[in-house]
Amino acid sequence: MDSITQDMKFRLSLIKYAEKYGVTRAAIKYKTNRQYIYRWKRRFDGSIESLRNKSRRPHHHPNQHTEQEIKLINDMRKRNMHEGLVVFWVKLRQRGYTRSIPGLYRFLKKQQLMAVKPPNPKYVPKPYEQMSYPGQRVQVDVKHVPAVCLVGDAKGEKFYQYTAIDEFSRFRYVEAFNEASTYTSALFVKNLTKAFKFNIECIQTDNGFEFTKRFKSDKPSLFEKTLSELGIKHKLIRPFTPRHNGKVERSHRKDNERFYAVRSFYSFDDFSKQLSIYNKRDYNNFPMRPLLWRSPKQVLDDFFSSSV
Repeated sequence: MDSITQDMKFRLSLIKYAEKYGVTRAAIKYKTNRQYIYRWKRRFDGSIESLRNKSRRPHHHPNQHTEQEIKLINDMRKRNMHEGLVVFWVKLRQRGYTRSIPGLYRFLKKQQLMAVKPPNPKYVPKPYEQMSYPGQRVQVDVKHVPAVCLVGDAKGEKFYQYTAIDEFSRFRYVEAFNEASTYTSALFVKNLTKAFKFNIECIQTDNGFEFTKRFKSDKPSLFEKTLSELGIKHKLIRPFTPRHNGKVERSHRKDNERFYAVRSFYSFDDFSKQLSIYNKRDYNNFPMRPLLWRSPKQVLDDFFSSSV
C-alpha cells in the first residue's frame, strides 16, 4: 500500500480549514491561491487517497509502436524466447522492423518480454581422491624466483625452485636450480627419492616442457625416462588446469608471502641455502589446518609410529 505523503496531509488540512472558515481565509493562512483550493475540493471525495497526485505519464505517444509492430514482436518472441536483445532486433529487422535497439529495449522492458535466460549448468566438481599413506602421490612443480629478490651479482639471472609435496602428509622437499629443463627435473627426482624416507608410487605434474614432450613428440622426456627407471608412475594433470595441482600451487603462494616477500639473494648459493633452511625450519614444521593443526613432520612421525 502506498504511504500517505506530506502533500496529501497538507491538502486535507487545507480543505478542512476552508470548509470551516471559507476559501479566502484558507488561501491567506496556507499561503496559496483560491484556484488551488477549489481544484482539490472538487477532487476530494472524503478519503485522503483522493488527494494523491495522479500520474502525469501520457496515455499515448506519436512514436509508440503500432499494432502491426506489436504483433510482430509478440509472435517473434514466442519463437525466440532465449535470444538476446541485439540478435532479436536483427531478426525483427529482417522482417521489416524499423525501430532502434533502445526503442525495442524500452518496449520489451515495459511489456516484460525480455529474454528468458536458461540457467547455466552447475559445475559439480568430482570428489577429490584422498591419499591414505605417504608416497601414494606426490605433486611436483617449478616456481620462477621473483626478479625483485635477486640483488648484487645475482641481479639479471634466473633461479628456479623445484617443489615436491606429498599429498598425504604435506611434507615438502624443495631444491634450487639455475635452469628449468628435463635434465634438472630428472636430477630433482633422483634427489627427491633420497630426501623422502618413504617410497614414491606416483608423481603428478603439469604439462610443462621441463616434464613432458607430449605436445611435441611421442618420445618420452628425460624426466619421464627417469621416473620409469625408478619405478614411479607419472600422472599429468589436464592442460591449463593448475587447480588439479592445488597443494603445490598453494605452497608456492605461501612461499611468496612468507619467504620471497622478505628475502633477497646475492648469489645462487645464497638462494639455495636460504631456501633449504626455510623449508626445513618453517614449512615442514608449521601447523596446518587441513592436518588438524599438526605440522607435516608430525603427521609423518605419527603415521610411522602407529604403523610399527
